[in-house]
Amino acid sequence: MEVSTTLSRDAILAWPKAELHCHLDGSLRLTTLLELARRQGKVGLLPADSVEGLEDVLRQVDTSDSLEAYLAWFRYTVPVMQTREALRRIAYELAEDAARENVRYLEVRYAPVLHVEEGLTLEQVNDAVLDGLRAAERDFGIRTGLILCGLRHASEALSLRTAELAVAYRKRGVVAFDLAGGEAGHPPKHHLHAFYLARNHLLNLTVHAGESWGPDSIHQALFYCGAHRIGHGVTLYQDPDLLQYVVDHQIPLEVCPTSNVQTKAVADYAAHPLRLYVERAVPVTINTDNRLFSRTSMTDELWRVHRSCGLSVSRLREVVLNGFRHAFLHWEEKQELLRDVEAELDRLLAGFSQPSPAS
Repeated sequence: MEVSTTLSRDAILAWPKAELHCHLDGSLRLTTLLELARRQGKVGLLPADSVEGLEDVLRQVDTSDSLEAYLAWFRYTVPVMQTREALRRIAYELAEDAARENVRYLEVRYAPVLHVEEGLTLEQVNDAVLDGLRAAERDFGIRTGLILCGLRHASEALSLRTAELAVAYRKRGVVAFDLAGGEAGHPPKHHLHAFYLARNHLLNLTVHAGESWGPDSIHQALFYCGAHRIGHGVTLYQDPDLLQYVVDHQIPLEVCPTSNVQTKAVADYAAHPLRLYVERAVPVTINTDNRLFSRTSMTDELWRVHRSCGLSVSRLREVVLNGFRHAFLHWEEKQELLRDVEAELDRLLAGFSQPSPAS
């Protein structure tokens, strides 16, 4: 019998964690957003001119009526992310914030094409982000990887250019290519050349799919684009055969619970299918998506799914380990990290007798 059936938030804070789905331009510190806007003369682009005012406005994210409405909030962050200094700082602070809550491995994703409005080249943009992440690695001991995103609503030519950039940086910190943006009316199969280029040059692939569009989006991500992981995958349960395929082939889902509630992909945490996925042996990982807009952290996301989605301590442990198991790291490096994390989790959970996965 377990000493306690519910973990506290502080207990989860102490756990080693991995995050695989975190957007750079949705994860600024609010203070940094305001400071950069003031320095750059862009406060007028923000909905408020104080931290308190911005906090009040950001609570409205919770009433977004769709994924597209949620994505509209990026209009406040992207304009201040057009200089090397800003990009480096934001990447550094994101990794610092993650490290301070015991995230040991962090994959950050962003679309470089959104940050060239004031004259930077794609290479300068990417170098600045990588420089910030490397500095954080040195200062805080966290490991990071960078994922470059094509955009669904943009032309395939732009996605192809982003894939070319990802390939060029494959051994310099970029670990994968992704496709992001509003799903409705923008199927993944419209970006096949970009995915072929990335896959043919041995890059890992992940695709936002099954968030606001049905399982056909997931199907296209897997069988047209060759995705190794699926971003969100909320609607997977609607196609039992596809769900079985995902289980059989152990294809990981990058689930972002708070974001999924905010975008109305699910009605609330209790209605989220992630517990079903865990029970069916889908490799679920838990992630923040956008730390600023969702006002969240990895600790908060794990605590919410433990309390509100009914994941037991033992299942939560497996979900946390999935973050390391399915990281876009080389096999040998991943196994070494996983061994260390398993041992640390076992020490932290010594006060719990773990129930079987069936319980």
